[in-house]
Amino acid sequence: MPLNIRTYHDLNEPDRSGLLDQVGAQRARVAERMAPIGRVIAVMSGKGGVGKSFVTANLARACGRTGRAVGVLDADLNGPTAARLLDAPRTPLTLAGDAVVPATAADGVRLFSMAQILEDGHPLAFRGPQAESFLWRGVQEAAALREFLADVAWGPLDCLFVDLPPGLGRFSELADLLPAPPAVLTVTIPTLESRDAVRRALRAAVERGAPLLGIVENMVGGPYAGDAGDSLAQEFGTPVLARLPFHPAVGLWATLAGKL
Repeated sequence: MPLNIRTYHDLNEPDRSGLLDQVGAQRARVAERMAPIGRVIAVMSGKGGVGKSFVTANLARACGRTGRAVGVLDADLNGPTAARLLDAPRTPLTLAGDAVVPATAADGVRLFSMAQILEDGHPLAFRGPQAESFLWRGVQEAAALREFLADVAWGPLDCLFVDLPPGLGRFSELADLLPAPPAVLTVTIPTLESRDAVRRALRAAVERGAPLLGIVENMVGGPYAGDAGDSLAQEFGTPVLARLPFHPAVGLWATLAGKL
């Protein structure tokens, strides 16, 4: 279903003149929503297909099983998978006053994902001028992330995991919106190609002043050869927190959760 996010051309004169005030008010709501959250952890890579969402979902569930209050924000607007990985119920969103109530998924994990808004099999569509569609899509995706942070009532959480899509753009948007840069948990597979992509993502995080929690090397022991985890850990002075095989046992997630 199309998101009804208006472009500047759609605004009437009173709205145009108050645009900066509207954005400022929304940022204030972001700060208010984030205030009861102990820590925001951005799960990022810079490369697709390394299992960020898989790691995010299972790590959040492991934290939930220890009694911690945990949330997951699926920031991949075009390829959301966290809802399915967390066995979230397919129910309509619930409103409480001016806020959206996150779904309660497996092991008590609170979740908000674009998958809860989109119809099955339908792509994300924004309404805007076709001649400027490429430019407006980036602007509107940033606005959507801002709305997710401002309008979802997470409540008190020990940790909010933000499952980021490939690339660096969404991390920069997230860092701009939060009062302080989020902590970063990095996921890679062993290959040199993954190492090179993840290196760029880590460099961007360091330049923004984000604290590095460590590296999860995924899909170890399979067909993907290399030493990306160790190489990145040495270069950035951050630990390899876990090496996960293709089918990690439940105990591995509990061990990883205990390191955060």
